[in-house]
Amino acid sequence: MIELYEFQRAMRNMRKAAMQRGVVAVLDVGSSKIACLVLRFDGSDRLAEVEGIGPMAGQSGFRVIGAATTRSRGVKFGEIDAMQETERAIRTALQAAQKMANIRVDHVIACFSGAEPRSYGLAGQIDLEGHIVTEQEVARALSACDVPDFGMGREVLHAQPVNFALDNRSGLSDPRGQMGQQLATDMHMLTVDETAVQNLAQCVKRCDLELAGIASSAYVAGLSAMVEDEQELGAACIDMGGGSTSLSIFMKKHMIYADAVRMGGDHVTSDISMGLQVPAATAERIKTFYGGVHATGMDDREMIELEGDTGDWEHDRRTVSRAELIGIMRPRVEEILEEVRVRLDAAGFEYLPSQQIVLTGGGSQIPGLDGLASKILGQQVRLGRPMRVHGLPQAATGPSFASAVGMCLFATHPQDEWWDFDLPVERYPARSLRRAVKWFKENW
Repeated sequence: MIELYEFQRAMRNMRKAAMQRGVVAVLDVGSSKIACLVLRFDGSDRLAEVEGIGPMAGQSGFRVIGAATTRSRGVKFGEIDAMQETERAIRTALQAAQKMANIRVDHVIACFSGAEPRSYGLAGQIDLEGHIVTEQEVARALSACDVPDFGMGREVLHAQPVNFALDNRSGLSDPRGQMGQQLATDMHMLTVDETAVQNLAQCVKRCDLELAGIASSAYVAGLSAMVEDEQELGAACIDMGGGSTSLSIFMKKHMIYADAVRMGGDHVTSDISMGLQVPAATAERIKTFYGGVHATGMDDREMIELEGDTGDWEHDRRTVSRAELIGIMRPRVEEILEEVRVRLDAAGFEYLPSQQIVLTGGGSQIPGLDGLASKILGQQVRLGRPMRVHGLPQAATGPSFASAVGMCLFATHPQDEWWDFDLPVERYPARSLRRAVKWFKENW
């Protein structure tokens, strides 16, 4: 536990060093693409650390000066599967982004999906005896949280205080400077598979870069694709990637739950590839140009040519109707959304005052997906694109860049995490368990 805490603190210090130097790269390591953005901080705001617990900052103090993507290699279900392949892909994306920015980058902040995320809601409480709340009291309250035994081989990726209560006043975002008898806090903790984090750290190291932070792509996609009201009143962000579909729930501008489904757009592509007996590249092209989830009478008549290169003329000159294509795609898309629904139900999403769902990620671009999603998930669903970052190249403004753009916000204005406070060493949290997010029923 202590090693892990120190690892995260070291990355936080690395981030400060990068901000002082004025440049940092963000890296979205996905199953279908690797995206890299280079940020430059302007001097005025470079050291202006945001005070307070978790303010959602808008654009401030940085510009995107380089951007590049490359086809991902060696990543499956959002996790690194073949180290050398992934290292080559990261180097390719990074070099192209550095070339565009015309600057060398040493520090990188990375995000990834998958890795079997698990959410925990923790609570801690301390007596103040009428003292003013200072940084030390906040640290003591956080260290009083009962951290579950989350098992071997797991690592804490995020541990954020999401609510403070002073005596009978709950819902405080920052209690510092106020007086009271008792201080209580709720913390959301997200753990992931340790090897996924270690592999990513190792891969970044092999590219001769310093890792200045890691984040869950479910979290950063929510940061960039949701509007302020959705983050405040309660909403879920569903980020459909190539190899996995991440979901996060926000409330009071904090992530309070995250999970992932090990299926995404690539699974739809492989279904098309097998169903129509075409190569994966052809299946991807057909999906992008003709895909959909609702068939109408017109689609029986719209024919798609399958250009093959097997040398068998009959086989290479086949056509299929768009209705057939939709018939292959829809069951898999429904399966992904059903899995998402199971996870939203487990999180107690129906107890939130507002139940907006934002669909983003490359896989969300299938025509008609929002309608199908609102049928299956039973809520208002809208398609989300990344917001709050100006000056992005046109290519980086689509839904498939939600995580990468969210990383810019995470890099420049990180929310307070457990390791930003000096915890009393003898009180490293350990002990009992209160699983998942049913806790916000009582706490909000």
